[in-house]
Amino acid sequence: MKKIDTSLSRRHLLGAALTAPAWLQAGLAQAAGPAPAVDPADLARVTLRIGTYKGNWRALLVAAKLTDTPYKIEWRELNNGVLHIEALNGDALDLGSGSEIPALFAARQKAQVRFIAVVREDLNNQVTLARKDTAIRTIADLKGKRVGYVRATTAHYFLSKQLAEAGLSFSDIQAINLSPADGLSAFDRGDLDAWSIYGYNGQIARLKYGARVLKTGVGYLSGNFPVYANPKSISQPATQAAISDYLLRLRRAYLWANQNYLEYARVISEETRIPVGDLIELWNNRSTDFDLRAVSDSVVKGHQDVADTFQKLGVLDGPAQVAPLWDRSFDKLFKA
Repeated sequence: MKKIDTSLSRRHLLGAALTAPAWLQAGLAQAAGPAPAVDPADLARVTLRIGTYKGNWRALLVAAKLTDTPYKIEWRELNNGVLHIEALNGDALDLGSGSEIPALFAARQKAQVRFIAVVREDLNNQVTLARKDTAIRTIADLKGKRVGYVRATTAHYFLSKQLAEAGLSFSDIQAINLSPADGLSAFDRGDLDAWSIYGYNGQIARLKYGARVLKTGVGYLSGNFPVYANPKSISQPATQAAISDYLLRLRRAYLWANQNYLEYARVISEETRIPVGDLIELWNNRSTDFDLRAVSDSVVKGHQDVADTFQKLGVLDGPAQVAPLWDRSFDKLFKA
């Protein structure tokens, strides 16, 4: 991994502080320490190319009224983590995000990507469900049953962990790999007895089809969703300053959303057409509040466990060492 020139980092972070709102200045100064500032005009010339999902970062900053950045943002809607990784690796993005799973393949392929922070999100919306007309009450009852899942995703991972805990494996069930949309249709038709899924599709299965929750992702998933970064971008002083500013804004926006979720839900609904009431119900049943956190040893260790599990499951064609792709250059931002 290329080492970033910390003397330049301090100067450009202070340059960002000169144009940042008051609430950001303390965070940027904490990260920068005493050093001469560069011309804020350098920051004004930066355009951050940021990958987002419907109802995600773009909607969050709009809802929290934190779009007054001293640099430009070019939003690129890419609705899965693999696309974010591919765009970063191809130098078409500066920042993106996703689960730990696409990041495994990036590590395996030694892609030009770094992971610089983690978003903490709800795990109660990652669920293993049973149809209401079955006798399935526990994970152990899945033996011999038709169980849908999405291969090489968090659903694949937590289902494997839940099965192992019950003394089962994928060979003990009729595992059926389906996209989320196809899985919902199969669940509706009765072609599945159970389904491991994430996000709003699980909510629909519960609310519309009366699905029973057997287990959630709590205790099986880390809850860490990496912020992906382009290594070229974080090595360029002005762009690194913009990224530092953006991360602080994003953290503040998440903390704001924890206290003002109804306002955020309305903006999410405008982008996704998911009813506000459904979003509120998901929020009321959340496992944790939002947060944006620094990289830690436990974050890297947890990610490596996912890599090792997926290798055993045959999802990865060989070992993946994730540690070299985790970059802790931005950790100091979160100590403010």
